[in-house]
Amino acid sequence: MRRFGRPDQGAYPYLHNAAGNPPSPCPIALVHRGFAPDGGENTMAAFERAVELGFRYLEIDVRASSDGVVMVFHDEDLDRVTDAHGRMAARTARELGGLSVGGDGGIPTLEAVLLRWPDLRLNIDVKSGACVRPFADLINRLRAHDRVLVASFSDRRRRKVLRLLKGPTASSAGMAVTTLLKLLAPLGLAGAISRASAVQALQVPETYRGMRVVTGRFVDACHAAGLQVHVWTINDRADMDRLLDLGVDGLVSDAADVLADCMAARSAWPQGDVRA
Repeated sequence: MRRFGRPDQGAYPYLHNAAGNPPSPCPIALVHRGFAPDGGENTMAAFERAVELGFRYLEIDVRASSDGVVMVFHDEDLDRVTDAHGRMAARTARELGGLSVGGDGGIPTLEAVLLRWPDLRLNIDVKSGACVRPFADLINRLRAHDRVLVASFSDRRRRKVLRLLKGPTASSAGMAVTTLLKLLAPLGLAGAISRASAVQALQVPETYRGMRVVTGRFVDACHAAGLQVHVWTINDRADMDRLLDLGVDGLVSDAADVLADCMAARSAWPQGDVRA
């Protein structure tokens, strides 16, 4: 079994997997958009179910409403998961909060999630440029820097957020930086790239367009550079065990119950208290 990576977690408490403890060899378990096996992703009810299972980390998505409020929602349009149609960004926060998302209530604000569970840690994919400043303003106002990891497929958007934040905040690479790291990490260049790009983690699929991303060599190279490797979206127990044995530092899953059982079998569960 491989050892897990240990970036400078003193500077980024988000990457600790137990409250107040020093870096631990246990991997991080992240539930994808809350636990919503019957629908209702990214809702307060889905998050509550995940917390009840013992999760301390959520992977969520944010966009801005028409009145500049940071909302927890994945899609650009409302059609797939709500009882409404059209662009999400065309509606106010109040209107979005009144929609039905899989029967599990309306679209929540990020502020409501942060205040509801003060010790919950959020892996946040910033989905739109309009969300950059209101997101940074909210994190600064609530002083939630230690509780969030900033993610985005766009490295440019991610860096804009980091420049606006007033405290050290963990971040994972976007597509461009991830591609560079995949190509150049085996050459020993991962450390220089990660420092220049202000990232502490890579969050990647196991394979992408037929190319295997997560290999033992890649994980070792990232660890040597002080980078954690988190893999998404892993729903099968055998895949979870195989990747954890390979040494990855975190798994993102829709199958929260399966992932919780996997972590419990490895004596890595629960991963700290989440107070209501």
